Amino acid sequence: MKKILIIEDDKEIAELERDYLTINGFECDIEGWGSTGLNAALTGGYDLFIIDIMLPGMDGFEIVSRIREKLRTPVILLSAKSEDIDKIRGLGLGADDYMTKPFSPNELVARAKAHIARYEALTQPAAHRISVRSLEIDPDARTVMINGKNVTMTAKEFDLLCFLASNPNRAFSKEHLFDRIWGMDAVGDVSTVAVHIQRIREKLSVSGEKFIDTVWGVGYKFTK
Repeated sequence: MKKILIIEDDKEIAELERDYLTINGFECDIEGWGSTGLNAALTGGYDLFIIDIMLPGMDGFEIVSRIREKLRTPVILLSAKSEDIDKIRGLGLGADDYMTKPFSPNELVARAKAHIARYEALTQPAAHRISVRSLEIDPDARTVMINGKNVTMTAKEFDLLCFLASNPNRAFSKEHLFDRIWGMDAVGDVSTVAVHIQRIREKLSVSGEKFIDTVWGVGYKFTK
């Protein structure tokens, strides 16, 4: 669960933000004082900061400046002022976004999700190619090759093969694979896993090698 720190001295606004974010799956903490908010930001391991500009003890501009000395965590600045000078100053200090009060709580949630996803994409280590005998998988390019020749895969076939190949010699149940690749809220059932495994095996069979084994009573594993 992603953690968000709200630094806001207006209790009603802070609790409204927290409630909407919590409903959408975030864990939220609230700090109402600038200096304590900064301390929490630097030590709490948060994934996003939502900071009001006008705060007692230390204003939002100073907090953003101090955060940027140590962290690249996304920051959304909030202000009751709509003047461009405040927006320019906040973004110049390192804030990622700026919202003027009053704002839609749903828009705040959408922006929070977008900034966290963007930050994770930028900081995620580049995936390494997986090479096993005649098989080569490129997670970044989402390509599969056998003996240097491209093998066409659907999105789910690729995701399933890549996941198994990234965890070689480990058996996974159909239920686990369905939840991991299709998602717990997906429409369908675990039987689709077996169908996709069969299609992957058929496409890789041109190599004359076997890559995915059935583990009876458990599920499947990728054999190196």
